[in-house]
Amino acid sequence: MPAKLDPDAAAVYKAFQDAGRPAYEDLTAEEARAYYDAARLVSNPDPRELASIQSIAIPGPAGDIPARVYTPKTLRQDNGLAPALVFFHGGGWVIGNLDTHDVVCRAIADEGQLIVISVDYRLAPEHKFPAAVEDAIAATQWVADNARKLGIDPERISVGGDSAGGNLSAVVTIHARDHGGPMLAGQVLIYPATDFAMDHPSHSEPETSVLLTHSVIRWFRDHYLGGAPVEQDWRASPARVETLAGLPPAFVITAGADPLRDEGDEYARRLADAGVPVTHRTYPGQFHGFFTMGKLLPKANDAVVEIGDWLKAL
Repeated sequence: MPAKLDPDAAAVYKAFQDAGRPAYEDLTAEEARAYYDAARLVSNPDPRELASIQSIAIPGPAGDIPARVYTPKTLRQDNGLAPALVFFHGGGWVIGNLDTHDVVCRAIADEGQLIVISVDYRLAPEHKFPAAVEDAIAATQWVADNARKLGIDPERISVGGDSAGGNLSAVVTIHARDHGGPMLAGQVLIYPATDFAMDHPSHSEPETSVLLTHSVIRWFRDHYLGGAPVEQDWRASPARVETLAGLPPAFVITAGADPLRDEGDEYARRLADAGVPVTHRTYPGQFHGFFTMGKLLPKANDAVVEIGDWLKAL
């Protein structure tokens, strides 16, 4: 279904066009990272004050994985232990870091009244698939194994992320189901990439070519997969797994003007059809990436509140 941007999103898109925003496919990975990092200063809302923010190193399969622990001033605790969300940032497995998603991690921790652990997994093309997957799985397992030391309830650990981070979150839940844990309480999938076939109708609609275009997705794919024929591997395309039954409850966000819209919608439907409790929120007038742009897009702040409320309900 063709999408139409709401007035706020249309104004932001026009501002990016007027500013001569370069296309990622015309940049090197390093150039794209620098541009993405600088752009957050324009679009991120003011950072929320929390009780503490701590940098940690998580043992990973290729060395320590940098991570950041966010603890809000108001924390839901049971016998001194709090729920937690292990968060994986977006950026096509190529760009993004702890800083680009610092503001949204603060906001989710504050709204959800829980501890957020943001994970700085390895990026492509220096570290191709499945490096990011391996780091995401290892980080989640480490948080579960060390939950009580972190003040976390091991029975109330969820995973979540936006775009590529949503992909990694979905993959982590499948791996945990099929490998004896950890038992996860929920998954937050914010316009997730779920299928590298990239043949859903929203990939070819002109109205969805807003910031994230089909050609940019191919640029990310080529960096991440490195030309290897692994699109059918569920660790790259979680929609390709045989069954989604037995996965933890999901909160799924999709945006109308997003090439990933249809695969995200379909993944939410398949989860529900498999008996997984699903809350699916659609933002028809928004484009891919809106979630981190709370300074410019009020709907981004609405999404943070909805995620926080859902996590509290868990």
